[in-house]
Amino acid sequence: MSAGPTLTAASAGARLSTLDRWLPAWIGLAMVAGLVLGRFVPGLSGLLAHLEVEGISVPIALGLLVMMYPVLAKVRYDKVAAVTGDRRLLVSSLVLNWVVGPALMFALAWAFLSDLPEYRTGLIIVGLARCIAMVVIWNDLACGDREAAAVLVAINSIFQVVAFSLLGFFYLTVLPGWLGLDSQGLDVSIGQIALNVIVFLGVPLLAGFASRWLGERARGRGWYETRFLPRIGPWALYGLLFTIVLLFALQGEAVTSRPLDVVRIAAPLLVYFTTMWGIGIATGKSLGLGYARSTTLAFTAAGNNFELAIAVAIGTFGATSGQALAGVVGPLIEVPVLVGLVYVSLWLARRWFHIIPGTPASSHPEVVDHPDLQTTRSR
Repeated sequence: MSAGPTLTAASAGARLSTLDRWLPAWIGLAMVAGLVLGRFVPGLSGLLAHLEVEGISVPIALGLLVMMYPVLAKVRYDKVAAVTGDRRLLVSSLVLNWVVGPALMFALAWAFLSDLPEYRTGLIIVGLARCIAMVVIWNDLACGDREAAAVLVAINSIFQVVAFSLLGFFYLTVLPGWLGLDSQGLDVSIGQIALNVIVFLGVPLLAGFASRWLGERARGRGWYETRFLPRIGPWALYGLLFTIVLLFALQGEAVTSRPLDVVRIAAPLLVYFTTMWGIGIATGKSLGLGYARSTTLAFTAAGNNFELAIAVAIGTFGATSGQALAGVVGPLIEVPVLVGLVYVSLWLARRWFHIIPGTPASSHPEVVDHPDLQTTRSR
């Protein structure tokens, strides 16, 4: 066996840049700024709501594209084939995202909001919209497997196009009927979902792949990794903060004028995000996936596509509906909770997986548990 570097309490945290370490503060300020702008700047939320093309908010789309591009430009696309061969990872991700997640959100929505059908329906829609955007940020900050994240997001996006409408019909109409509960319909086209996936995943994924291919071809991998990526890296967080400001500005008045309703909606969301993340990380650990892929599995299971959920809720029930408010509260809770779980992941890397986050061995199933050292089996 060969021993690696000794772990210290500060090792994991030291890997984060100053911008990353203060991320909770920046996100908190962005949320407050958005709420204040939406509440006190007349007509701002209305203006943002009208800047749409085919149901997609142009400002939010730009923010998400700026956010996702740097992360997807870091992906080593020549390693993707190794991820697609990991059936444990792929199958567990599909089960968590398309069986466990929607079922859990359905149960929580009825348990917490049985007397509020609009909010309940909005939460169920959030549970059906699997994450294809912000998850790449949380995964990157937690030193997850970038290649695995790109593959899982792409696969879940394909399932989203096919399964979203069918599962919406099942959870909002069929299952409530079987259980003798109230039911509501969901009118959303496959084309709308496909357009959402193309804009929020297809465009930045293509841009990231093209950047790496062209950059390495023209200047070499060394230049690309050490010069180009560090320059574009901070823009991921700039895009994230810009998107958060816009999201909360859109519903700032609704959120601040109905605080008790927001609390009612927030409670099941808090349980949902933490439970899905916990199931994901535990599943990865039990399957021997290693820290990086276990973390990727956890965040792809816990995150949701808030943009799709909000667009569907507004398109079906109206911009001022309770369903739309529930969709907006989704990122209100998801953002701070998943940021917190990034730090929990980095802590678990040392305490549970016994590795230093971001090292090559963190993604290897062969890592051997040891209280102080990271070690790997010799091949």
